[in-house]
Amino acid sequence: MDDKSPNQNRSDVEYSGSCLCGGVAFSLVGRFDAFYLCHCNRCQKGTGSLHGANLFSNHLALVLRRGEALLQTFKVPNSRHRRCFCKVCGSPMPYRLEALNLVVVPAGCLDVEVPITPTAKLFMAERANWGEELQSVPGFDRLPE
Repeated sequence: MDDKSPNQNRSDVEYSGSCLCGGVAFSLVGRFDAFYLCHCNRCQKGTGSLHGANLFSNHLALVLRRGEALLQTFKVPNSRHRRCFCKVCGSPMPYRLEALNLVVVPAGCLDVEVPITPTAKLFMAERANWGEELQSVPGFDRLPE
C-alpha cells in the first residue's frame, strides 16, 4: 500500500482488544495495512453473517495480555483460511499467519475505534443475496419496541 494512502497510519500506535466474555485480551502495536470485507462462503460460515471484516498488517506486534489458554484455531484443510476464537464465547480473535508474516485482526474485537476505512470488498461473486439492498432497510439506535 502506498504510504500516502489516507487509510495508512502515519506512526506506530497501540490498540487494545478483547473477546465478548473478557477472558482474552490483547494489544497490538504498529499500523494496519488493509481492511477487507470478505464475502467468501468461508467468511460467511465463520462469522454467521454477511462477511468477514478483517484488518491486515505486516507491521503489527500482537501481544496477548490474558487468556492464551482460551484461544482455539481452526484451519480449513488445504487452504490458508483459518479462524482463531475464544473457546468460551466464540469471539473471533487476532492471529499471526506466519507463512505470510501477517497479523489478521477481526475488526469487531478491537476495544477502540477502527482507525481505517475498508480498503475493498472481496469475493463479491459469493456474496449472500440478503445483503444486496441494505441501504433501504430501516435503522434503529437500539432494539425497536
